[in-house]
Amino acid sequence: MLPKAPDSVVPGKNTTVLSIPGSSDRFSTSALMERLPSRWPKPAWHAPWKNYRVISGHLGWVRSIAFDPGNEWFCTGSADRTIKIWDLASGTLKLTLTGHIEQVRGLAVSQRHTYLFSAGDDKQVKCWDLEQNKVIRSYHGHLSGVYCLALHPTIDVLLTGGRGSVCRVWDIRTKAHVAALTGHDNTVCSVFARPTDPQVVTGSHDTTIKFWDLVAGKTMCTLTHHKKSVRAMTLHPKEKSFASASADNIKKFSLPKGEFLHNMLGSPTILDHIYIMKLLFFLLQGTMEACGFGIGRVAIIFSKNRLLSSLDHWRVKHVYMPCLTIIVDQGL
Repeated sequence: MLPKAPDSVVPGKNTTVLSIPGSSDRFSTSALMERLPSRWPKPAWHAPWKNYRVISGHLGWVRSIAFDPGNEWFCTGSADRTIKIWDLASGTLKLTLTGHIEQVRGLAVSQRHTYLFSAGDDKQVKCWDLEQNKVIRSYHGHLSGVYCLALHPTIDVLLTGGRGSVCRVWDIRTKAHVAALTGHDNTVCSVFARPTDPQVVTGSHDTTIKFWDLVAGKTMCTLTHHKKSVRAMTLHPKEKSFASASADNIKKFSLPKGEFLHNMLGSPTILDHIYIMKLLFFLLQGTMEACGFGIGRVAIIFSKNRLLSSLDHWRVKHVYMPCLTIIVDQGL
């Protein structure tokens, strides 16, 4: 075993000498690595989160959650193959939608129409009319389970991704399959869309994040910073940036170039969902407990009637395996 090399400091730099195992001369082959200051802001103390309400109703794991743009209700998709719509203020069940024959993995609520979109392991993508409370369109083309979906903010386009390693683009009204964005080597498990290039961003089990040119249908850029599956991503509503979650950590990137900004605290477990909340008075957690009375619960967690003090920084609130993490933006 080689003796430990002494630390050596270069004037004007905060550096450490590292020995390379197997070297005959530990100093001639040593590397100088500058210790960069952390860009993660020091979090300000806030009152502990308290459990305000637990909502029960599903008979299986809660796999997906989506909010009404007006913040009046939210919907949950479950392994019990149902979609339930809940009143956000009271937590009461308003409606149960049935139609999927496998677990519901993805939900999206349109800001432009009275539509709810769902996707699941049954390879089906459905469009629900919330005025009639029934399926009005189905989008056929996936050959395996559909894990994620997203709506384009300015045009009537739906994006879906799944086990086929492909992100498919659909015309919402005509049900036409517009394009197939191919390039990932494994399951596409997260996607979001934005008005300007890159209009589509996907994350995959192949550990990469890809930016797509929606018009050309080609990859613009591939980010390889994660070492494990990129299971969730979320777009910042004000900044030109986004966050991605993996089992290794949560990372923040700039847009449109995809420059790595910083890590956002180490992730303790696998995260399937992350969100940035515009309103700071609640978090929503879908539990995935495997036994007992915990099956199918949805917990709404409120802060102690106060906002966190710092502005313009993200904070991370971890919730237990493997549902979702909320990234709270203080400046919204």
